[in-house]
Amino acid sequence: MTESVDIELSVDTRKAIEALGAAEVSARGFASALAGAFTGVALKGKDLGTVLEQLAQRLAGLALTAALKPLEQGLTGLLSGAVGGLGFADGGVIQQGQVKPFARGGVVAAPTYFPLASGLGLMGEKGAEAILPLSRGADGTLGVRSAEGGARASVTVNIATPDLAGFRRSDAYLSGLVARAVARGQRGA
Repeated sequence: MTESVDIELSVDTRKAIEALGAAEVSARGFASALAGAFTGVALKGKDLGTVLEQLAQRLAGLALTAALKPLEQGLTGLLSGAVGGLGFADGGVIQQGQVKPFARGGVVAAPTYFPLASGLGLMGEKGAEAILPLSRGADGTLGVRSAEGGARASVTVNIATPDLAGFRRSDAYLSGLVARAVARGQRGA
């Protein structure tokens, strides 16, 4: 008796094909630079040191171009969103061409670029991200604080045991564990 199982598999390979295309272009550029360098040495009688310097400069240029490509794409997207008046989807930093303030916190729901002193940052690339304002405590520590006048937490511990005598012997130990856990929770540790 023979059984057969049919499995249908649907895969979106567009991003992989795009990445392979970009890698192929980079490889062609590298191969062209390398071939040109050695052709210059072999056929044109150029000095090997000069040719290697030129090759290093060419490869550095190719690497820089490849490294700046994502930044170029990000800036293009950012500018087209701001200039086009379309902004980003709900949850973005720029909506309808306007800057959205986050001084009181908020949520970024979609991949969004933002400026950094050293370049461009990306947030929300793997899903929604919370932006929480930081404040300094009385002890000087910097962190997220709960709202003033927040409700006190109520802690309930239910213990079920078939050995009542054993529980009574360890009552003080368990009470200490619970008290320390509650104290840590109140400190935010």
